Amino acid sequence: MTEQANDRPIGVFDSGVGGLTVARAIRDQLPNESMIYVGDTARTPYGPRPIAEVRSFALEILDGLVEQGVKMLVIACNTASAAMLRDAHERYDVPVVEVIGPTVRSAMSITRNGRVGLIGTAGTIQSRVYDDLFSMRPEIELTARACPRFVELVEAGRTSGPEVLEIAEEYLAPLVTRRIDTLVLGCTHYPFLRGAIRQVVGPEVALVSSDIETAAEVYRVLTQRGLLRATGAEAIAPAEPEVRYEATGDDTAGFVELARRMLGIGIDAVDHLATGAIRLPNG
Repeated sequence: MTEQANDRPIGVFDSGVGGLTVARAIRDQLPNESMIYVGDTARTPYGPRPIAEVRSFALEILDGLVEQGVKMLVIACNTASAAMLRDAHERYDVPVVEVIGPTVRSAMSITRNGRVGLIGTAGTIQSRVYDDLFSMRPEIELTARACPRFVELVEAGRTSGPEVLEIAEEYLAPLVTRRIDTLVLGCTHYPFLRGAIRQVVGPEVALVSSDIETAAEVYRVLTQRGLLRATGAEAIAPAEPEVRYEATGDDTAGFVELARRMLGIGIDAVDHLATGAIRLPNG
């Protein structure tokens, strides 16, 4: 792989602002890498949408990132990963990393009593992709629960307070009853609600989120494939890594404010990305 190819950015995609948790974790582990982050804020949330529609939206965004010359695709959205992960691996020549596999592997290694809880969007839960992966360990009992209002709360910037706690208690009560010892946060928006979730499930339950696990997988794949950006004396033409943010919605100012308030990320500008349905191959 040439030096120029290694200098290409990592493309990160989510339905909205939730994937910024993954982008931040990647930046923490790989500060020398450039990145393009796309939030499909015009069409968020993906969770209630039909799987075929999510697949169309996701492929459109990923096609655009490939056209911009990224060296890797990171699907920082559980619903999109569940809808079209196989498509992405078959469609693109660049490596594809998603949020589900790394998170499942981590939960499998952490659980002590074999009772794992999963919360996610309706689309993610209905896809049963987590069930399929956990079935590799039949001794693990997986209890899944859709939490559709969580994404709405996060996108509105409401991550604490009595209403958030009440909604969390309603969603999580069945999982607490099952005496889970590990809870998979199956949506990149959910780490923003970690405080309320932790208060409901208790300190003894391990929370497994996709940001750290996915970033570690990105590091592993880039290293394995020799795609890491050169640093120091190894770099032919040293340059500062660039991070660019794009959003499909018109409220780019709102995107910037949410990123600043909830993640402490200072974003100078967000480029508006026009959307339009793409024609997909049959089958």
